Amino acid sequence: MVMRYSFLLVFSLTVFSLFGQMANPAHWSFTSKQVSDTEFDLIFKAKIDEGWKTYSPYQKYGDDVIAPTPTGFYFDEGDHFATQGDITESGNRHEAREPLFDNIVVAYFKKSATFTQRVKLKDASKPITGYLEFMACNEEMCLPPASVDFSFLLSPAPKTSDSKAAPATDPQIAKTVEENLEKPAQVFTEVEGIELQEAIAQQGDKMAKPVNWSFESKKTGDQEYELLFTAKLNEGWTIYSQHTDPDDGPIPTEFIFEPGAHFETVGEAAEEGKKKSGPDPFFGGAIVVKFVEGTITFTQKVRANDPSVPIKGYVTYMACNDSECLPPTDVDFVFNLENGTAGLAAIDPGSGLPLIDQSVATIKSTYVEPLGNCGTESVVRNSSLLWTFILGFAGGLLALLTPCVFPMIPLTVSFFTKSSRDRKTGLRNALLYGLSIIVIYVSIGLLITGVFGATALNQLSTNWIANTLFFVIFLFFAFSFFGYYEITLPSSWANKSDAMADKGGLLGIFFMAFTLALVSFSCTGPIIGSALVQSATDKMGPFVVMLGFSTALALPFALFAAFPGWLNSLPKSGGWMNSVKVVLGFLELALALKFLSVADMTMHWNILPYEVFMGAWVAIFAAMAAYLFGIIRFPHDGPAKKLPVARLAFALLSLGLAIYLVTGFSFNDRTQTYNSLKLMSGLAPPAHYNIFLPEPEVDPAIKARYPSFTKCANNLDCFKDYQEGVAYAREAKKPVLLDFTGYGCVNCRKTEEHIWIVDKVWKKIAQDYVLVSLYVDDRKPLEETLLSAPRQEKLRNVGNKWADFQIVNFEQNSQPLYVLMSPDERVLAAPRGFKEGVNDYADFLSCGLEAYRQLPETEGQQGVGQLGSNE
Repeated sequence: MVMRYSFLLVFSLTVFSLFGQMANPAHWSFTSKQVSDTEFDLIFKAKIDEGWKTYSPYQKYGDDVIAPTPTGFYFDEGDHFATQGDITESGNRHEAREPLFDNIVVAYFKKSATFTQRVKLKDASKPITGYLEFMACNEEMCLPPASVDFSFLLSPAPKTSDSKAAPATDPQIAKTVEENLEKPAQVFTEVEGIELQEAIAQQGDKMAKPVNWSFESKKTGDQEYELLFTAKLNEGWTIYSQHTDPDDGPIPTEFIFEPGAHFETVGEAAEEGKKKSGPDPFFGGAIVVKFVEGTITFTQKVRANDPSVPIKGYVTYMACNDSECLPPTDVDFVFNLENGTAGLAAIDPGSGLPLIDQSVATIKSTYVEPLGNCGTESVVRNSSLLWTFILGFAGGLLALLTPCVFPMIPLTVSFFTKSSRDRKTGLRNALLYGLSIIVIYVSIGLLITGVFGATALNQLSTNWIANTLFFVIFLFFAFSFFGYYEITLPSSWANKSDAMADKGGLLGIFFMAFTLALVSFSCTGPIIGSALVQSATDKMGPFVVMLGFSTALALPFALFAAFPGWLNSLPKSGGWMNSVKVVLGFLELALALKFLSVADMTMHWNILPYEVFMGAWVAIFAAMAAYLFGIIRFPHDGPAKKLPVARLAFALLSLGLAIYLVTGFSFNDRTQTYNSLKLMSGLAPPAHYNIFLPEPEVDPAIKARYPSFTKCANNLDCFKDYQEGVAYAREAKKPVLLDFTGYGCVNCRKTEEHIWIVDKVWKKIAQDYVLVSLYVDDRKPLEETLLSAPRQEKLRNVGNKWADFQIVNFEQNSQPLYVLMSPDERVLAAPRGFKEGVNDYADFLSCGLEAYRQLPETEGQQGVGQLGSNE
């Protein structure tokens, strides 16, 4: 019975962990809308996970090709209804080549899709039923076609004289809207009986809008009012408090009022909502205060001198989730105190604001079908849980080599094989012993997640106080491994557990494993603690890391029980196990500095800049090499003897690592900073956080002609104005690398620090392209507020302008986005978002360059690879 329950527990844990990873990338919902006395629109909406796509019902390829399954809608037959015309579609639709199906051109939807089928109802007592079929694919694989059943029970209501058909679902209107989405605002086709802008809005916004604002006013006194600004956050998104320092990276929420004598503000706006304070990894560990979920209310008290005059202004905010930050967004508001109404401020056509239409016809016409038949839009992939498991597994292997665990392997296996009736029973008991180890440690991981919660765990990994505490704890662990003291649990715990183990049977085997966990804590505790801290950025992290740790720890007991002869090949216990502990102590010491570095950059203490951090790591690994060579000794070390081959190998490896770290101080003439080591990515501070190197200088000749010309990442020449960059590209006869980026964009920095820095990529950008970097979070005010004609939104600063440019031309508002263009503003290859991989990025640049060279007007030109080279 106990065995059955043990198996059930482990099986359940495994099933739950796998179940959470099963792909279900398209989420369907169904609604209906009455459009006449007997006609209804049946609306099928798909919300598609990031990185996935589903396929349009309308494809251009024939039946004789291998192709993805188009979305199809199949109605059960009946005489109680009849379909009217073909189904219509709208949403984030693309047409491009599909690499998973021999590069045939397909039509597909990303993020969202809406399908509408008009029906004529003859008998309202019967439901309209059927099913839809769809296929979902990402960049790496396609899931089998899936079906979803639907049922509509329609209830007709008489149409009133002033009602009108739903603009987003009428087939003719939908068609007109789709046509107008490709036109500048000033040439919109009018549709009778409907505001076209409203219809476009109802067609489904292609941009992410994770924050919904509402406004309300309350009278609290004779002339006293409270203005309430309420933000409702979509799940997983955050916005930043007014009290976050904008110099640290994120844009704080801010309320800007149009000045006037009719009112005055009283104090600053109060904030109410669920907050989290601490360093934000998106902004280099800067201290931020952000709202993490639910509804947030800001309350601004005002004194109204003339309530008949509306109070107007706008709120600006930045929204981020776990993988990206959107550009700062402005939302206009108006409060009519006299009648108590408030809401979004409509754009007044007669406001006199200068209109700007940044849509470029050649970009829009070549964005979906680039000139080059290569490249694909890239998305972020998250494989962090796999690496978390590997981290735990590696920790378990290290724990096996410690003096608390290693001697237990032959003793325990011999006990099971010799005390059992037969070999089969011994093998079974050893397997149950290993299984018990996994259950114990995985339960610890689940307990930690259950007690602290995912939010608290993530805060532990980013909070400056927590990181300082981790620094102290890891120092404590390190000196324990060095042998200056032992970290042990109360002996009574082990005695009680050992007494339970003496009872024998399955329960006795479990408590034998539990006793091992207790008595080995002095060796395994620091390793477990280190692994748990590193895994705390994900809610499943503690579970996965403990699964990896316990699997590695349990594996030898099962293997040696199955093959007892292998025990003879095990090395004998001895002083080498103490050497393993000391080496682990050096590693704990190095990791301690990593946590102190996070706190240092967060609090701007400037005690661990790049040079100090790297120098400390060089000293640690040089000391480790000296220890392994026998030059220095610790309390538990025995007399010096001839170095074993394995110890000599690890000594040379440590010395080599120290020498490798020294190369991190080499100066890169091209980037004008230190050469960051790839091995130290995410561990060491960024190379620009230094105390000795000067800032690089720009070329004054180019700067005189193009004011936006400057030095960007890795000392690359770049332009921060689109028009100037394109003008220079025409002059230099080079293609353009258009870089939509942000000062607070973490994935942008990853690309610059780990991909652009590599020689073959850096040379291509420097020699073959004109780099134009547009910062969508640049808060520098424009000379005058502009009005975006296509989007009918005010553009107040430089970041607003470049974000608008990205949205109207590329239908995206997330960064980074890399676009390769010819000087005459035609897209050369499919745009690329953030994706790791140097070779892929180099191929992406080569793809665009080859497409540019194939253009008739560029044949014979000598500009590429010559003008503007930084070499």
